[in-house]
Formats: sequence, structure tokens, C-alpha cells
Amino acid sequence: MQLSKPAPSQGAHLLTLAAVCLAALTMPLSFTGPALALTAIGRELGGSAQALTWVTNAFMLTFGGSLMAAGALADQYGRKRVFLLGVGLFSLSSLGLFLVGSLLWLDIWRAVQGLGAALSFASGLAALAQSFAGAARTRAFSLIGTTFGIGLAFGPLLCGLLIQALGWRAIFALAGLVGLLALGLAAYCMRESRDPQATGLDWPGALSFTLALSLLTYGALAAPERGWNSPLVIGLLLGSAAAFWLFVTLERRTARPMLDLSLFRYPRFVGVQCLAAAPAYAFVVLLVLLPLRLVAAEGVSEAEAGRVMLALSAPMLALPLCAAWLTRWFSAAALSAGGLLLCALGLWWLSRYPQLSALQQTLWPLLLIGVGISLPWGLMDGLAVSVVPKERAGMAAGIFSTTRVAGEGIALALVGALLAALLQQRLAAVSTVEPQTLAAAASQGALGKLSAAGELLPGLSPETLSLSYAAAFQRLLTVLSVLTVLSALVVALFLRGAGQAQPEETAAQPALDSACS
Repeated sequence: MQLSKPAPSQGAHLLTLAAVCLAALTMPLSFTGPALALTAIGRELGGSAQALTWVTNAFMLTFGGSLMAAGALADQYGRKRVFLLGVGLFSLSSLGLFLVGSLLWLDIWRAVQGLGAALSFASGLAALAQSFAGAARTRAFSLIGTTFGIGLAFGPLLCGLLIQALGWRAIFALAGLVGLLALGLAAYCMRESRDPQATGLDWPGALSFTLALSLLTYGALAAPERGWNSPLVIGLLLGSAAAFWLFVTLERRTARPMLDLSLFRYPRFVGVQCLAAAPAYAFVVLLVLLPLRLVAAEGVSEAEAGRVMLALSAPMLALPLCAAWLTRWFSAAALSAGGLLLCALGLWWLSRYPQLSALQQTLWPLLLIGVGISLPWGLMDGLAVSVVPKERAGMAAGIFSTTRVAGEGIALALVGALLAALLQQRLAAVSTVEPQTLAAAASQGALGKLSAAGELLPGLSPETLSLSYAAAFQRLLTVLSVLTVLSALVVALFLRGAGQAQPEETAAQPALDSACS
């Protein structure tokens, strides 16, 4: 008689959750830390401003371009195996970044780090989908959202202190140590799982999609600096469209495609992808544009700007977990749409203030935005894997994460272009320079380079330029508020009835309830 394999213990499930949370914590550290360190990196390794942007862009390019393939690999070859490979690659590249001696090798290691992050993140979410079910899964995924919140709220502050005390290399050492801890926990407790119906990786689909998304991401990253009419940007976007067309054509002819296009017939699946992109306009763009506004236009210190940003991100520390608790009484669709409406109200409220560094005035709208985004943030990862059979959770996690990362990159490019257009409109009323020069100045101003914009506008005082930038930013916040309202309506329409707490639980339910209480 063959004995059945014993089920994993409660402790094993919770340690798996801890390992995935630690891997998730490295994501915001990898986004915010290097961005803060660019000045220090430039002093030691040299390089132009454009070359230094690849410290950030190289990570985003490989991370966003590899997520879908990473999810498919996890379903095919095993979630634990791919998770260990990804976390190990991330930790190895962090060591390389700590020891690097040139800017070129730093960019190369950042690209490798992005690949490792994609492998670990997509496979980690898929592994959680196998370990938890029902309401337990909702709470488990809400902890992922809370982990992101901790990284977003305190990551910039911690990385700033490390750079000041130990140098910029310390931030990569920190990320590597967190990765090694996740690696050890996963190797000890995570159980292996894979899609039993997988017949092999759809390599043509994986390569064509990765090419398409990489070209799109590269084009979106290059557009704010080079302009949307740049031959390079146009060529990248056209190449991306051609690669996407090739991907869709290949997937329709493949028996076991990397992306099952028939899923887009189901409203809930479409709604999850809309939910993935919604925070980009409601929250993520503020994480990039608000510090530029505070430091460049209002002249506050980086430390003061950090205090303002903390008011925006502090609710993410606990409220994503509360969102999972609220699913006992409300559907995830209602909570997500309601949270986005709160964000929209906060954005409109914030647009009423011409000076955003006056924290005694802007504290409440910033907190309202943070509270609003925390509700969908704590639910959307769980929703992503709940709308497909759990055997294909890796594919679902890859699609969702790809939509989120690509949506953020595109949102930053589009919002940057809109801010430049609004600023150009304001400057046209106070300056008489040629339209071409005015457009160039507006593009520099939208990137936070007000001094460079002022050099192109002789006779225009810095105060007038700063006021014009602030007015354009206020109008931008109003537009973002409207976009967020529309996103909330789309999410409510497509996700009706999705994500309500289910009676199905796992053996880890009592322990998870205790951990979340």
C-alpha cells in the first residue's frame, strides 16, 4: 500500500507566506533606493544624466518585460524551483552591484536584478495561490500589499539613511540580505507545485511578448526626455505594436498558449487587469512627480519632501490588511471601486492647494489618497489569481503584474507629457519666445528641471516660472482625479460579485487568522 504524502503543516504555510513577503519587500527597495542614490553613484562612477537614468530603467525594463514569461515558467517547471532561482539571481546580482566598479556593469547587474525580481515575484504569488484558499487566500495576499506599503513608506527613509551613513553600495547589500533570508525560508518550507496539464513553455509567445513589452517600456521611458516625435521613440512604439500583433497571431495558433486569449471574454478577468492599471494614475505617478514638485518648484529640502511623502504612503502600512478583513461584509469589487473614489476625492482636494509643502493644509488630502489606494492594493493580487483555475496561477500572476508594471510605465510617460503640455500652455501666456523653444522649456520643467527651463526663457523670473509650474500641476491633479473616477466605474462594472469571502479554507487558516489579528 502506498502512503499518501503528508500535507504541509500550518507553520510551513506561514513560513512560505513570510518568504514571499520578504521577496516582495525587495521590490520597493529596488525601485526607491537606487533613485535616491543616483547623485552619489554619479560622483563615484561618473556618467551623464542620461546614462545614470539607466540605473533605474535597466531594472524596470527587464522586470516588466519578463513577468509574463516568469509566470508561465513557474506553472511549467514548478513554483518553488522558479522562486528559488529568481531570489538567488536577485541576491547574486545585489552582490555584483555592491562590488561593481563601473557604471556599465552597474546597469548590467541592475538588468539581471530585474530579471530575478520578475521570476521571484510571479512564482511567489503563484505559490501562495496553492497554499491558501478562500478567505485565507484573501488575507495572505493582503499581507503582500502591506509589505509593499512598508517598503513604500519607509524604504526611501531607510535607504537615505544608509546612503548617508555607509554609502550607496549599502542599499544593494540590504536588498541582497533580504533576498537571502527569503531564499533560506523558501528552501526550507515551500512545497513544490506545477500545472499538471502544462506541455512545455510557449517559447515563440514568450519571446514575442517580451520583445513587445520591452520595446513599449523603452519607448515610454525615452519619450519624456527625447519627445514623442523623436524617430527613436516612434520606431520603438511601432516595433512594439508589430511584436504585439505577432504575439496575438502566435497565441491564437498555439494549443497551450502562454496567454489564454479566451480569458478576455470574461468580464472579471478584464476587470482585474483594469484594476491593475488604476493605481498608476491614482497613486504611483504621485510617488515620482510629487518629490519633483516639492524640491524643484517649492524649494524644500529632501528631508521635508520625505515627510510629505510619508503622509501619502503611511496608510499603506496597515490598511491593505484591513481591506481583507472588510471582505467579510463587502465584496472586493465594492471595496476596490470605493477606494479609488476616495483617491479621486483626495486628488481633487489636493489640487485646491497651490503650495503642497504646507503639510498642515495638505495632510488630510494626502492621507485620504493613501487610505483610498490601500483598499484595492490589499485585494488586487488575490483577485488576480482567483479569476483563473489555480493550476494556472502563475500565468494569472504574470499577466496581472505585467499589466501593473507596464501600466505604471505608460502612465508616467503620458502624465509627464500632459504636465509638459499644461505647463507650455501656462508659459505661453507669460512668455513671447518661439513655440519650439517654449515646448523645449516645458519638457524640461515637467521633468523638474526648472533651472534648465529658465535658461531657455530669458526675461522670465524664477518666481513666475515656479508659479506656472504649480498651476499646471494643480490642473494635472484635477485630470488625474477624473481618470480615477472613470477607473472606479470600470472596476465596479467588470468585477461585480468578484472576491467575496469564500467558506473554503486551508489547514493554515487558524494560524493565519492569528497572524492577521
